Amino acid sequence: MLLLRRQDIRKYGSGNIGATNVWRSFGPGLGVSVILLDVAKGLVPTLAAVQLEGALVGALVGGAAMLGHWRPVFMRFQRGGKMVATCAGALFGLATVVGLAAVFVWLVVFALTRYASLASIAAAVALPFAALVLGEPWPVAVFVTAAAVGVLLLHRTNIARLRAGTENRFDLRRLRGEPAR
Repeated sequence: MLLLRRQDIRKYGSGNIGATNVWRSFGPGLGVSVILLDVAKGLVPTLAAVQLEGALVGALVGGAAMLGHWRPVFMRFQRGGKMVATCAGALFGLATVVGLAAVFVWLVVFALTRYASLASIAAAVALPFAALVLGEPWPVAVFVTAAAVGVLLLHRTNIARLRAGTENRFDLRRLRGEPAR
């Protein structure tokens, strides 16, 4: 892992601690590990809260997990990740079918474009519509709307690069040699 390598992911690629930058900088093995950990970070506490206290507390806990990913306390509230995988995990714990719909949108957009950022943005925009169509309760509707806004705000620079035609497409293959800088 990166800790065992004594590498700081913030010094590579985009400088983001999220799964996309880890994958791009260190390959799919570490990238998938980070995705799974980020999903678990949203899923486990949200699912526990939903089971113990219901959708409202689950939505609040899922939101807290996402905020903690964005500004991690162990990094002294400095910039963290863009909350996409943590949001997915929270959704699986709070409203599984909405989470599956978001993953489906993400996969389709990614397969068509190879832009992880565009796939994340499209999935986020789809969240409130999926919750509405599926008749989810108001805590879920509020959560997915707030999550969508958060993901969009954190992808502002990606949106600018997409509009300018300078956003990097994602390469699923592991880069050879040193990590990207």
